[in-house]
Amino acid sequence: MKALIIGGGVIGGGWAARFLLNGWDVAVHDPDPEAERKLGEAIGNARRSLPGLYDRALPPEGTLTFEDDLARAAKNADWIQESVPERLELKHKVLGPLSENAATAAVIGSSTSGFKPSELNANGARAIVAHPFNPVYLLPLVELVGDADQTAHASNLLKSIGMFPLTVRKEIDAHIADRLLEAVWRESLWLVKDGVATTEEIDEAIRMGFGIRWAQMGLFETYRIAGGEAGMKHFMAQFGPALAWPWTKLMDVPEFTDELVDLIAGQSDSQSGHLSIRELERLRDDNLVGMMRALKKTGTGAGGILVQHEQQLPTAGPTALPVTGDRVIPQSWTDYNGHMNETHYLEAAAAATDRFMEMIGADAEYIAGGRSYFTVENHICYLKELLAGERLTITTQVLKGSGKTLHLFHTLYGSKGTAAATVETLLLHVDLTTRKTALPGPQVQARLAEYADAHSRLTPPSGAGRRVGERE
Repeated sequence: MKALIIGGGVIGGGWAARFLLNGWDVAVHDPDPEAERKLGEAIGNARRSLPGLYDRALPPEGTLTFEDDLARAAKNADWIQESVPERLELKHKVLGPLSENAATAAVIGSSTSGFKPSELNANGARAIVAHPFNPVYLLPLVELVGDADQTAHASNLLKSIGMFPLTVRKEIDAHIADRLLEAVWRESLWLVKDGVATTEEIDEAIRMGFGIRWAQMGLFETYRIAGGEAGMKHFMAQFGPALAWPWTKLMDVPEFTDELVDLIAGQSDSQSGHLSIRELERLRDDNLVGMMRALKKTGTGAGGILVQHEQQLPTAGPTALPVTGDRVIPQSWTDYNGHMNETHYLEAAAAATDRFMEMIGADAEYIAGGRSYFTVENHICYLKELLAGERLTITTQVLKGSGKTLHLFHTLYGSKGTAAATVETLLLHVDLTTRKTALPGPQVQARLAEYADAHSRLTPPSGAGRRVGERE
């Protein structure tokens, strides 16, 4: 699959990174002489953060090229994304030729945050709105507006690269999300202009309070809880009258004077000027990865999209031993020494155990039926450092798989194929009703026996059965 990105700025660069890191070939058209440098930095940030969301490795990266001939590039693209500045005449100038040269099945999306498809296509183009959110390579939301068949096709492609397409029911200026953001932005401008709050104080009010709630529940579900056991009707009855009170100035906009611009810019410099834009981006990305991984554990909000996308990612090919882990180490797994913290070696191995259980049929459905394996002992041997961004692969050998016992030996490999750690794990099969050991189900026993028999013919792994402090 190939994507063509027109405009390699903040949004276009994010689109390029999202497609590229999900295995698409990407061509970029941007007349800016600094385009390659800027795009390279954006993709570097994406490489640092996006793989850290997943517990499986993303596909091999696609190929990145830069194209001067837009018409030629459009002919070979499956997805074309226009991300030029928000000037309608400029978008007409770009979208017209793209529509003439693109393949019939190709999606032509515009990153516009405000224009409607009828405005974009007024001169004969066939674009849809595909409005993402910064950083595009991390945040899943894309608002789709336009022809039903085109948006349906676009939706399927976006889901394949881990995004959440939200099809807007009707054309409307600024779509859905930006209309909500605009309301908060306008009120914030008044608060600064009237001296009620500084830019930093407004940001604190958001990030220390409702911003965290919104990340996992949104607006209406949050207010449903605020209504207590009586729910949304009680909340509306209690707070509905406040809609008539003069709390906001949403229909009134402060005059955008040089003084207001200087006031806000000065406060913003005082708030964040000690960090470069790239440092702020990396800080933002690390925080987003941490929050989204937390949401992933419950399958809530953006975390649910990660779970769905991860299930679609291919696993590593066959080897002498089953590959039970293949992922990139996230920043959040490193400590003050700059390498992977010791606790996460066990976390990675525990995930490998879960994966092996799935392979023998002791999966989520089996556990829901009242049976599982419980870990009773682990032994970890640390061999090499592992760093954030490094690819971690795990293989698993069965040392014993009979009766109630499952004895596994995991080997953790770094990017260079060198063993970085071993984790020996002993588990017992348990009846979840009685909480006592019990024999596995017949199908699990049979599948486990196949692995145990095959692995018994392999060379015993070095270090198996070692005690703490024992030297090789």
